[in-house]
Amino acid sequence: MASPFGPGANAVARGVVLLVPLTIVVLSVAGGVYWRSSYRTGVGVVLDQPVPFSHKHHVSGLGIDCRYCHTTVEESSTAGMPPTETCMNCHSQLYTDSPMLAPVRQSWETDIPLRWNRVHEVPGFAYFDHSVHIAAGVGCVSCHGRVDQMPLVSKQHTLFMQWCLDCHRHPEGALVPHDKVFDLGWQRPSGAGKGAEPSGVPLMDHVRTVGLTSCSACHR
Repeated sequence: MASPFGPGANAVARGVVLLVPLTIVVLSVAGGVYWRSSYRTGVGVVLDQPVPFSHKHHVSGLGIDCRYCHTTVEESSTAGMPPTETCMNCHSQLYTDSPMLAPVRQSWETDIPLRWNRVHEVPGFAYFDHSVHIAAGVGCVSCHGRVDQMPLVSKQHTLFMQWCLDCHRHPEGALVPHDKVFDLGWQRPSGAGKGAEPSGVPLMDHVRTVGLTSCSACHR
């Protein structure tokens, strides 16, 4: 009885044996690259907004404090988005005919809030409280980067669970003196060390580290 396999059957079999694991490796690498790419994480990606609001102009140029717009950041889980009224406090007098600000004027006239696209957003199954982090002395720049230098804001960190855990395990790197939490340009003096104020007072003394890496800390 003639064999059903041709002369090249052995070569095909060897090729399949090599191709299957190679395919798995290639797909795994490609999946890892995609998972951490800006396309997936949004890091460095500028989202379209109803108005191209420049933090660089308003914060660095005009010296406006973060809390002027994000009014609930010290007392709530969310930082809060400014209502149109906040914008119009200035722009009812400044650049009143600017085409760029037409959506703001329309929102003011119709009483329909602007719909901003969120740049920093954690999944619904994760809980994050701005007020707790502010009270602990975590500087805004630790999570949001140098927003004061961004003409258009983009995410600077992945917000992956591993990124959060790294900070929860070593929070001293994100802590700043309480009066510098909203100072995006503040730099730790040389020799002060992580987790220490310029005066040498440890910033970690008031931080409760117990349970920071517990699942229930973020998943409630």
